[in-house]
Parts: sequence; structure tokens; C-alpha cells
Amino acid sequence: MAVLLFHLRHVPEEEADDVRQLLDEHGLDTFETRAGFWGLGVPAIWLRDRNELARARELIDAYQHDLGERVRRERDALAARGEAPTVWRRLARHPIRTLLLALLAAAVLGLSLLPFLWLAG
Repeated sequence: MAVLLFHLRHVPEEEADDVRQLLDEHGLDTFETRAGFWGLGVPAIWLRDRNELARARELIDAYQHDLGERVRRERDALAARGEAPTVWRRLARHPIRTLLLALLAAAVLGLSLLPFLWLAG
């Protein structure tokens, strides 16, 4: 019986492709399901043979560990060069969008607190 191996919801396409390739290279028999038109399904990679689950999990865990290390190194390199994304850099790069998002957040907060202010007032 098939077993769920890897959820694909909110997974970047590059990472999903890497996982597919990794599983193919190691000869694991998998199939994939999509979320469907309404997004109600489970987008995932499934393993057909439950007996290979431990080996498949080890491969995916090792891949994700290596990916995490690589991303941390890239982030640290950006920070060392002074290019890491910060709030101030985003504000300088996109001032209007940042201002509009701040105003939107203030409006949502105000609308959320309005009933309580009416009760207190």
C-alpha cells in the first residue's frame, strides 16, 4: 500500500524537482498527486512500497539538511557583504509599497479594535 512521503504544498518548484530527481536516481517507485482545480486534494509524492520508507526518508532528510546548510551559507554571505534583506532596504527599494502595506496593517488593526473602543467609550 502507498505511503505519503513528501508534501508538495508551499514547496518551491526547484526543491520539488530536486526531490523527484533524488528519488528517481535511487530507483524508488513513486507517484504524485495534485491539489486539483479547487485545491482540495493533497499535493504530494507518495511511495508505492512501504518497505522502502526508511531509505526514502533518509534520502529526503539528508537532502533537506544539505539544502538548509546551503541556504544558511548564502544568507551569511549576503550578510557579510551587507546585502542581506532588511526592513530598511525594502523600504528604500519599494517605499510606496511599504507605505501602503503599513497603512493597510494600521487599517486592519483599527477595524479590529473599533468595537472594543465603542464599548469602552
